[in-house]
Amino acid sequence: MTEIKPQASHWGYFDAVVEKGRVVGVRPFGPDPFPGSLIEAVPDVVHAPSRIDRPYIRQGWLEGRRRGHLRGGDPFVPVSWDRVTRLLAEEVRQTRALHGDTAIYAGSYGWASAGRYHHAKTQLQRFLGQGGGFTSSVNAYSYATAQALLPHILGTNEVVLGRMTDWQAIARHAKLMLCFGGLAAKNGLVLSGGMGRHDYLPLMRQAAAAGVRLVNISPFRGDTEPELGAEWVPIRPGSDAAMMLAMAHVLVEAGREDRSFLATHCTGWERLRAYILGEADGTPKTPAWAEGITGVPAATIRRLALECAEKPTMLTAAWSLQRAEYGEQPYWMLIALAAMLGTIGKPGQGVGFGYGSTNGMGAPRRDLPAVSGPGIRNPVGLYIPVARVTEMLERPGGVLQYNGRDIVLPDIRMIWWAGGNPFHHHQDLPRLQRAWARAETVVVQEPWWTAVARHADIVLPATTTLERNDIASSSRDRFIRAMHQAVPPQGQARNDVDMLADLAEELGYRDRFTEQRDEGAWLRHLYERWRQACAPLGFEAPDFDGFWKAGHIEVPPIEPGEEYTQFAEFAADPEEHPLDTPSGKVELFSETIASFRYDDCPGHPVWIEPREWLGGATQDHPLHLLTFQPVTRLHGQLDPGRVAAAGKIQGREPILMNPEDAAARGLAEGDIVRVFNARGACLGGLRLKPDMLRGVAAMATGAWYDPATAGDPDALCIHGNPNVLTADIGTSRLGQGPSAQSCLVQVERWEGPLPPVTVHAPPPVVAEGAA
Repeated sequence: MTEIKPQASHWGYFDAVVEKGRVVGVRPFGPDPFPGSLIEAVPDVVHAPSRIDRPYIRQGWLEGRRRGHLRGGDPFVPVSWDRVTRLLAEEVRQTRALHGDTAIYAGSYGWASAGRYHHAKTQLQRFLGQGGGFTSSVNAYSYATAQALLPHILGTNEVVLGRMTDWQAIARHAKLMLCFGGLAAKNGLVLSGGMGRHDYLPLMRQAAAAGVRLVNISPFRGDTEPELGAEWVPIRPGSDAAMMLAMAHVLVEAGREDRSFLATHCTGWERLRAYILGEADGTPKTPAWAEGITGVPAATIRRLALECAEKPTMLTAAWSLQRAEYGEQPYWMLIALAAMLGTIGKPGQGVGFGYGSTNGMGAPRRDLPAVSGPGIRNPVGLYIPVARVTEMLERPGGVLQYNGRDIVLPDIRMIWWAGGNPFHHHQDLPRLQRAWARAETVVVQEPWWTAVARHADIVLPATTTLERNDIASSSRDRFIRAMHQAVPPQGQARNDVDMLADLAEELGYRDRFTEQRDEGAWLRHLYERWRQACAPLGFEAPDFDGFWKAGHIEVPPIEPGEEYTQFAEFAADPEEHPLDTPSGKVELFSETIASFRYDDCPGHPVWIEPREWLGGATQDHPLHLLTFQPVTRLHGQLDPGRVAAAGKIQGREPILMNPEDAAARGLAEGDIVRVFNARGACLGGLRLKPDMLRGVAAMATGAWYDPATAGDPDALCIHGNPNVLTADIGTSRLGQGPSAQSCLVQVERWEGPLPPVTVHAPPPVVAEGAA
């Protein structure tokens, strides 16, 4: 008998087709205008050979090889759930007793699943928080730098995370939209928490059809779809702030800055103006000056600046711009440009970040909350910036400067990860692997034998979303989805909540952790809490039974004319509706940031030359490597599936290059190449892109890390994970975000035998005590 079960994922809602206890197919969610192909990989990954079938413990850990031992090369020993639960509970007790609560690191960053109750990180941190606390992390790899910066400048992170000026307002009121980093179509395939509608491309198309002229300022023409008719302005990676400063110079020289807005709605303009004109440092930031840095012709910079002054304009930058060394600067300077134009808060105009970074950004919607899981306050209160995990492990007792704070780094003895994979998203993986060895115990909850599971000591097999009931929800989408369990747990996999509840029982606080609710009771509780929160906001949701039977809820769309523009009240009356900044205004110069005395992020936006960029390229490493979200999976999720496999070249992750750069190296389409620098090396399959700026190469992240010699941090990644190449440095002491986009490499043909990719099969397994 065939069963159809409503389900959801970060790549969209779908129905699972089930026969004889197996997922055999998927059907797109009916209301979705562009469901994409990623859902087709779901049956593959639910029943993949790389599923973890039972609990395992690293053989070396059982034999006493713990702190100081490089992980990744040992076989694993199968154990029972009873044994691993007792052993792990005792390890938690000992770690807290001997080293304190801060010795447990559970930042556990990662996308996990779309379900809000079975969200692995939320449940893990709740479990550890109730047990005494843990060291955590703040912010997200995607936009960590912006999260630190923007509250100082605009008083909020809503301009990158929340309800932004929507596409309906842009289409109605704007005539020009400058897109630094483009509006890449592939990024609209995913949304954290899932979505019922992939509205990303349709909304852009509507704006273009309404007469909004789009300008793609990016090293890659493909960062906008051809049908949008965008002008392409090729620019050297990492140089956007210089172009913005030069545009500002044009506006001042032409007398086109909005002096009234700068006087009434901003603070610090005179300080920034002196820098732009060169009065502060002797270097006027002219278009000719910027041309030498950016590669963008001075005439183009001048033309775009004046067009911005002449037309209603929206300015945007992709999240990727701030994932580079000194990534604070282009975001701050883009805000300054919008302030100079006087467009902040004008209908459909101003500035917003991430329109080209994920589905739902700028989607017209009512301002309603999402269904959220049961959180808890961490009683320890110690945290690090999310991307500084390697530094934390390397420097216990050292001081990390971050956003005006001096953080004393803890001595981490236990790492616990659930719902994510640092061996995917972190930079300089060889360095991470060495730092990882400083922990005494690494615990991982994971459905698959990903790299983080292979580098663990205790591996707990977790269910996938199709093996449990849940609710999918995102504040950026109009739908709420009931996720019905489609198949039984595979092997001995268990829900994260259930394994943690048993551990809590061993440690004496099961009832506090479960609140004496089972899965069904929790889902009712979370849904009802959301339903009550929506009622005062004008939306009456059905009761839980009606929702669960229907499979989804659709919040009605906004009416024509109800479009939303961010900062509109502030623009209309800055005295009555001030920003949440020290001055109540847009801070073009921040006294707070200046007081930190960070030379890598002074008190106003500046141009600082990165350590790795084309302006400083060497003969050894002449190519600037950019890394991006793939079109064939979500980060590392779905990598074992058919969609990801079809996108690879001889099983390797593609690397995109300009044909002239390839020809200069004697390379052709489809060649297997070695990509390398002083940090590491990986293989890739060559794909030629004439619309890639010369000197720039690009690889998607997410190919599972597969070193040629397991456990050797210096080994070649034979699969094509570019984070063996990227630098693990903070953007600045202000943001301490990841700087993955500041990376120089060389590319050469791979001449040796092509090693097989083995990472999608389980690691070696032995009986306890085996030699």
